[in-house]
Amino acid sequence: MDLATLDLAIIAGYFVFVTALGFWAGRGERNALDYFLAGRALPWYLIGLSFYASNMSGASFVGLMGAAYAHGMVVFNYEWTATFVLVFFALFMLPAFFRARLFTVPEYLEVRYERRARWIYAALTILTLIFIDIAGALYAGSLVIGTMLPRLGPWQASAAIALLTGGYTLFGGLRSVVITDAVQAVLMIVGAALIFLFGLAQVGGWDALMAALDGARTRLVMPADHGFLPWPGIGGVVLLGFYYWTLNQYFVQRALGARSLGQAQKGALFGGLLKLPNVFLMILPGMIAIVLLPDLDNPDRVFPRLIGELLPAGLKGLILTALIAAIMSSLDSALNAAASLLTMDFVRPLRPDLSGRALLGIGRGFTAFLIVLAALYAPVIERFGSLFQYFQATLAYIVPPIVAVYLGGLLWRRATATGGLWAMVSGLGLGVVLFLLQEVTGIWVALALPPVHFTYMAMAIFAVTLIVLVVLSLGSAAPAAAVDALTFTWRDLRARRPASLSDWLSDIRVLSAALFALMAGLIFAFW
Repeated sequence: MDLATLDLAIIAGYFVFVTALGFWAGRGERNALDYFLAGRALPWYLIGLSFYASNMSGASFVGLMGAAYAHGMVVFNYEWTATFVLVFFALFMLPAFFRARLFTVPEYLEVRYERRARWIYAALTILTLIFIDIAGALYAGSLVIGTMLPRLGPWQASAAIALLTGGYTLFGGLRSVVITDAVQAVLMIVGAALIFLFGLAQVGGWDALMAALDGARTRLVMPADHGFLPWPGIGGVVLLGFYYWTLNQYFVQRALGARSLGQAQKGALFGGLLKLPNVFLMILPGMIAIVLLPDLDNPDRVFPRLIGELLPAGLKGLILTALIAAIMSSLDSALNAAASLLTMDFVRPLRPDLSGRALLGIGRGFTAFLIVLAALYAPVIERFGSLFQYFQATLAYIVPPIVAVYLGGLLWRRATATGGLWAMVSGLGLGVVLFLLQEVTGIWVALALPPVHFTYMAMAIFAVTLIVLVVLSLGSAAPAAAVDALTFTWRDLRARRPASLSDWLSDIRVLSAALFALMAGLIFAFW
């Protein structure tokens, strides 16, 4: 890609600006509450923008667009299901999380079940953050930097992104992350919209694009034997979405840092609203590339190539800046989330005498360590094929037990500590065994077993875990009355009747219904 002096100036200027903004936003952090939850003072619009910006990482700008290039409109199922899950999160899960006054998501497992369940999930989440979220963002960053500066290898590119983003994250904590995310979210939306508009004009408009594509590429719902995403597998996508959006410290940390439950709920709904336009911002540009760049050998290079082919000087630098912003946003979020888990789920329970300032120092030390570890691992991801495949196939085997145990505890008062702990252990054990058999060792093929789509595997592991939870819970003593505050109750959806138009427009139930209707309309339009 040939970059003009103006492009390079825009990119350099953005790096200077966002780094300075991150340091400014994080000034005055005094304790762990400030560093990990922004003092519980975040408004809904910053929460929603940060949800979106943190998601628009390598798995989206690079991986999602590459998946659309390879498979077409069916990839949009990963976007609208996120909106569905975030509506559920706002209505049914956040009330219980706020009553528990959580610092971290795994903390819920201790107050609802027992401490060992919390430690197991915290350790698992830290590993996924390091080797999936942080390393994935760095790998995507190395692809982009490599496009701009071909002489820079993947290791050096990963290190450069890690140092730039890690600096303000280490210094400023969640407040720095959320405020820089808000700026980066706006830049990402503008950048992706320009790619879509320039690309659509290049192929001759909407009708010309649809006519040039194979009919199967334009369908949202695929047959049950489809290799990428069969229609029954959408249930597995929803399960992955529950982990990704509602049980992952990476995202939930923003909601936990809200100034009130209502602000957290509106922030989650705003994040869900921002996911729906991705059909135009992410999916359709990947399909435009099918027409413009039919012979790409690596789908993950679609977005950088579209920038080089479509845009003039100046805009090229702006869009590359948007992509780098996406990568930095996901990286800073994952770094802060992993440091939160290490500090608050392991250090604080073992050393309750430590002051908030001491925990702040430990959290910053963990952030620095994670930056180095993930930068060393990131180039290894290239061996897995596409980035999108790496994310989805890995999570499908390990997160369904977590979703089953959390939803069981949130929605069923009778779930017990014995049932929760051993359901999680048995479900994770089953998932690891199946992952090794089918995805890693090749034993599954050697045994002449038919291949099973990873979404089907996810649903099967979820069902087994849920059965174990129910059986063991019914076979053990009922939990104490204290769990009532930790489970969903229909009272959470009851509120005073809206008395004015402004009341109606701010009512969580009304906003949720409107967002659900918009989601259903888009599904119908692209069916």
